[in-house]
Amino acid sequence: MEKSITVKELLKARGRVMVLKVVSGREFLGKKITVSEVNRPGLAVTGHLDQFRAERIQIIGKGEYAYCTKENPKKIKNNLDRMFSRSDMPCVIITGGVKPHELILESCKKNKIPLLETSLDTSTFIREITIFLDDLLAPVTTLHGVLVNVYGLGVLIQGDPGIGKSECAIELLKRNHILISDDIVEIKRRIGYILMGTSPKTIKNFMEVRGLGIIDVEMLFGIGAIMSQSIIEMQVYLQSALNLDLSKYDRTGTEDNYIKILDVDVPSLKIPVTPGRNLAVLIEVAALNQRLKNQGYFASKKFNEALIKQMKNG
Repeated sequence: MEKSITVKELLKARGRVMVLKVVSGREFLGKKITVSEVNRPGLAVTGHLDQFRAERIQIIGKGEYAYCTKENPKKIKNNLDRMFSRSDMPCVIITGGVKPHELILESCKKNKIPLLETSLDTSTFIREITIFLDDLLAPVTTLHGVLVNVYGLGVLIQGDPGIGKSECAIELLKRNHILISDDIVEIKRRIGYILMGTSPKTIKNFMEVRGLGIIDVEMLFGIGAIMSQSIIEMQVYLQSALNLDLSKYDRTGTEDNYIKILDVDVPSLKIPVTPGRNLAVLIEVAALNQRLKNQGYFASKKFNEALIKQMKNG
């Protein structure tokens, strides 16, 4: 389902850095914003509407404003009317604190488009509003698991019920790694297909451990043991080895496996859980190995190449 906010909600949610004022069209503030990208309609103002992205917020900067003041008013009026006639256009924002041009104001009123203004310069405003809208409109999902930052790598620990995910996370905390969320992880897909994981506010900094109940991680391990969010770069699935054919597990690591989260491929590793295995240490090694892979070094391939070379040399 497509996520959206209204222009009115944008005005309410804006921060102190991004001050917006309504110039006209207050009655049309219910129009929907569906994308985080914005558009500078430089060519559209001159009459070229090919590939015009009307569904985006339109940013009128000093360049577009200067063109409107110098060109033939009749031509500008016609171009603006054609540009603003699209029903999916959410709003127009004038940057740089300039007074709204009469033709722009008139065309926005005619086409029922909210007209807003900001004192910020164009480049600063575009940067601020893009980040702001990306956060508001980012695709979101929730997954069951524990998110821990291990050696700077966000590791999503999932597994069979009762397998010991929280206990494993506690061991990682004792080894100076950092908890983001236990039990439920909220995930947003940010610009660049980056997955950002965080904790729901109600359970932030808390963990549930069978036999112990609820524990406060910050109070027990200190402020350094928690983070508000982390990029998810790896998933580890803890699987009971009971009734598993362990011979089918990849022993060399030559095959890379992935899971899809919000259409992003995340490296995935299945670890069979048997009595006596130190899962925290295994996850530490897995995180370090993934960091090497991210830098282009694959130990299994190096081993395979060395083995083939030795076989060829007899």
